[in-house]
Amino acid sequence: MKLPIYQVDAFTDQLFGGNPAAIVPLQTWLTAPVMQKIAAENNVSETAFFIPQGDHFELRWFTPTFEIDLCGHATLATAHILFTELGHAEDEIHFHTLKAGTLTVSRKDGLYTLDFPSRPPVACEIPTGLLDAVSGTTPIEVLSSRDHLLVYEKEEDVLALRPNFEALAKVVPMGIIATAPGRHSDFVSRFFIPGAGINEDPVTGSAHCNLIPYWAEKLGKKDLHAFQVSERRGELWCSLKDDRVLMSGKAVTFLKGEIYL
Repeated sequence: MKLPIYQVDAFTDQLFGGNPAAIVPLQTWLTAPVMQKIAAENNVSETAFFIPQGDHFELRWFTPTFEIDLCGHATLATAHILFTELGHAEDEIHFHTLKAGTLTVSRKDGLYTLDFPSRPPVACEIPTGLLDAVSGTTPIEVLSSRDHLLVYEKEEDVLALRPNFEALAKVVPMGIIATAPGRHSDFVSRFFIPGAGINEDPVTGSAHCNLIPYWAEKLGKKDLHAFQVSERRGELWCSLKDDRVLMSGKAVTFLKGEIYL
């Protein structure tokens, strides 16, 4: 069996920037163990698999170690391939997902816009060992939703973090978002998820489901400009719309090929 595969750098207009995602179009689902093995072999933060279903697509995402409930950059990358390689003629794509409901991606003026659920973080108890594992300056707030959100005073505090990833994976099984006001944007962030086999994710759409409602409230504005300040960097234009978040960005195709099963 031969399957097409693509790799896309998402939330960037430059190759080797943003967040790489692999995309595998299917006509029918493979078994979950096989998709997991493909994702592990690809060894990028997420591999997206999708199948056509009438006027929409079903979509699933796998990290190198498990199937995840929501992924922004791989959704944007999948839409990019549908638009640029697979002939999708409409300017909007609907993806049905197992755990995140229906997600929409639209294109306009050179940007792809994701319509995702808002996940406002709430105050929480700080897990034992978390701050030691993250290291660096003590955050001014600690909140949680799916992931823990650590809020710092300034961008330099976020850039200076050097986590102990082995310790962090033991303390928190999901992700850690570090964020602060940006010097050249409304806010910046980094995202660590060593429990999923990814020490630092370059650009994380799902993390912005937490970040956008938080900073919209803090800054008193619904339209926000954001950078994820990983080594590869990513840029997002964001909006809060009721219980949804809109995230816009660009994408570039890195490779296309075939998988032999």
